[in-house]
Amino acid sequence: MKVFKFGGASVKDAESIKNVCAIVKKEKSLVIVISAMGKTTNKLEHVVNDYFNKEDYNAPLRNVFDYHKNILHELFPDEKNEIWPTFQKICDYVELYLKNDPEKDYDKTYDQIVPIGELLSSKILSSYLSLSGINTNWLDIRKILITDSRFRKAVVNWEESEKNTQNAIGDSTAIFVTQGFIGGTSGNLMTTLGREGSDYSAAVLGNMLNAKDVTVWKDVPGILNADPRYFNDPKKLDHISYKEAIELSFYGATIIHPKTIKPLQNKNIPLKVRSFMNPSEDGTMVNNDTTDDGLMPIFIYKPNQVLISLSRKDFDFLEEQHLSDVFDILHSNKLEVNIMQNSAINFSICLDYEKKRIEQVVSDFQKNYRVLYNANLELLTIRHYDVTSLSEMTKNHEVLLEQKTRSTLKLLMRNLQE
Repeated sequence: MKVFKFGGASVKDAESIKNVCAIVKKEKSLVIVISAMGKTTNKLEHVVNDYFNKEDYNAPLRNVFDYHKNILHELFPDEKNEIWPTFQKICDYVELYLKNDPEKDYDKTYDQIVPIGELLSSKILSSYLSLSGINTNWLDIRKILITDSRFRKAVVNWEESEKNTQNAIGDSTAIFVTQGFIGGTSGNLMTTLGREGSDYSAAVLGNMLNAKDVTVWKDVPGILNADPRYFNDPKKLDHISYKEAIELSFYGATIIHPKTIKPLQNKNIPLKVRSFMNPSEDGTMVNNDTTDDGLMPIFIYKPNQVLISLSRKDFDFLEEQHLSDVFDILHSNKLEVNIMQNSAINFSICLDYEKKRIEQVVSDFQKNYRVLYNANLELLTIRHYDVTSLSEMTKNHEVLLEQKTRSTLKLLMRNLQE
């Protein structure tokens, strides 16, 4: 059994769906894990925000429906195809849900709406594969990956989910199509596994099925030493170890979801990162071999950062119980620290800037601490850094915070040209 994961860019339109079909048509014993199409998740987040704020969500919702309907018309011109009533049923569910008043729990609301992106994309792909003569089985991952109720960051119940996976797939030689990013509670509520969590879904299924390998299909030739959106002329890494991949994802590399590696490493299942635009090319191999680690600098860039500095209102020392209090507040607001630094009377933390959460956490901190913060910052992490890379990356930037080990340099900076 092999597992293929296709992200949103690989299924963004009708031609992309046909390309996926061409990639998988010769496969057997395959599980296809699919993300929402194109930017559907972002659009559905817009719907959730408008709905939760009691604003008009109809325009962005209609945009989502029309986007998928246009793709359906290209792939299934015969409206008697079973995909059409399936599509309408999913649309009806969303519209009915949104007629109710919003619940107090934003994350729970998010998880009942946003996953329809994966439901739609997986239904469309499965139906098109069948139409193309490729026999497929559509799987409802909500009934297979059972999670707790930590909405938006749900934790998989491994024992129950593994049993479900074996019962549904086992040693079958068929092709299965299912959804990434989502799961379900025992009470039949939808949950999500964290933003960009489809890679993790593929890794979990790979582990539970003892897969030969897991392939993540991307719009880049493999794992690069820098994000091409922010850096010129990035280089492809032909091979890295699980250990290096874990480090990269921990520091914010978006090519691999942070939780993806461990389920594969535990069973020594290779991870391949390949280009859906050039499927004949090898891409990047990730396995236990550490031989090639550290051969070139790797740059991980995270924009939209905020630096929050805390001190006691009486300017006394910050002690252990104060730090414990700080982390309790961060945990309750579901915020993760990207970098931190403390002195006798100050404690500084760098976080991703999520407007609602940051506003709430600042309000919580202000009850007991003096709070200063800087927004619109950039966090650059360089693995296997050298003098040349350091001077080049800090040009036209003010470094607010720096941390360095033998192999990793982290710089929190303000761009002086903005």
